[in-house]
Amino acid sequence: MTKEVQTRVLVLANQKGGVGKTTTAINLGTALAAIGEEVLIIDLDPQGNASTGLGIDRRTRTVSTYDVLIGERELLDVVLPTAVPRLHVAPSTLDLLGVELEISSHKDRTFKLRDAIARMSSNRHPDDPHFTYILVDCPPSLNLLTINALSAANSVVVPLQCEFFALEGLSQLLSTVEQVRKSLNPGLTIHGVVLTMFDARNSLASQVVADVREFMGDKVYDTVIPRNVRVSEAPSHGKPVLLYDLKCTGSQAYLKLASEVIQREHRLRAA
Repeated sequence: MTKEVQTRVLVLANQKGGVGKTTTAINLGTALAAIGEEVLIIDLDPQGNASTGLGIDRRTRTVSTYDVLIGERELLDVVLPTAVPRLHVAPSTLDLLGVELEISSHKDRTFKLRDAIARMSSNRHPDDPHFTYILVDCPPSLNLLTINALSAANSVVVPLQCEFFALEGLSQLLSTVEQVRKSLNPGLTIHGVVLTMFDARNSLASQVVADVREFMGDKVYDTVIPRNVRVSEAPSHGKPVLLYDLKCTGSQAYLKLASEVIQREHRLRAA
């Protein structure tokens, strides 16, 4: 009898907005599903862009991750299928904006998501999907939603735009991850840094890549996500770029990134 593969929880986090975090969550999740993994994307951003980018109409989001965090629904109750086989999403709504006030007095306020994922795994029926990867898309801030995600995670994937202040933002995030590791989640690690929106015509972008690789070493993925108009267009059609235009450079980069993520996972499991 084959041993069931343990679910791995990867959080996509960066307190800076506009770095390609949600785009990476959507397209890395799609690429992982395309190569055979069962993937759940948990949308913890009140803006709900990951849900919208996967074709989930706001009007159909009668329940969301908000209901999970306040304890009124189980995680599997809010999970929806997407147009991508083996890819599901737990959508968000603007209600998440108020969740911090609602749960801030709870003793387990930083572990709401961790506990919900644990219950989903332990109470799973044979007909329920067994997610091999859970990707959590965080808001662009280091608030209680992000702390919940980091407390639930095995590892953090850090999308980093190839721009001048990239390293400054990265240092802040690494400090937060270290604080969470010390106080809430001893097993938390940095899975990798993914460089996004790379423009080969821009000499500054190449310098940022070199600086980040020098600073983070082999924690930086070999795959670099290029600035690509098809990647930018896809969310307005409610599709991951791999469905919108499989052959474009952005799609091919996310497929390479998914392979690299899995290779790192194999090395971690073998260690």
